[in-house]
Amino acid sequence: MAGAAAGEPPRPPGIIGRVGRAIYPGTFDPVTLGHLEIVRRGAALLGGLLVAVGVRVDKKTLFSVEERVALLREAVEGIDRVEVAPFRGLVVDFARAKGATLLLRGVRNSSDYEYEARMAVTNARLAPGIETLLLVADPQTAFLSSTLIREVAQSGGDLDAFVPPCVSRALREKGRRPPPGT
Repeated sequence: MAGAAAGEPPRPPGIIGRVGRAIYPGTFDPVTLGHLEIVRRGAALLGGLLVAVGVRVDKKTLFSVEERVALLREAVEGIDRVEVAPFRGLVVDFARAKGATLLLRGVRNSSDYEYEARMAVTNARLAPGIETLLLVADPQTAFLSSTLIREVAQSGGDLDAFVPPCVSRALREKGRRPPPGT
């Protein structure tokens, strides 16, 4: 069967063959091991994944979109069939432009579910034909959030168990820089 990498047993093609290209959108400021767990599972399940790094005009980010894209590209090295690209605006417009018909989202808890369910319904109204698939986070990483990581980093805590090495290095480097305007 198609889709097996060298040394892996044959497996049926992922559902991507029936639904088209899949996108995992987010701000990823910064990317955590929880995000990477969803990327790995999503890419394996769907046969490939485009990780879309959003530009947020309503939210100040720690890392620029260029930095977040670079960090994600480094973090996903070695995960087959994963691409990373920035996007601006509505994710459904980006999905249409990329020929995607599926949005992948991770869900850690009931609050995430309620938010993601509302977003999925809104996106379905904005772009019929683009479906949303929710993956429940692994219990080992379900507590992680980018906000929590930024708070731990700001306090000088050890992040190695929560983020990929490239992000840990980047956060340490950010912590050494003087704030803008000083």
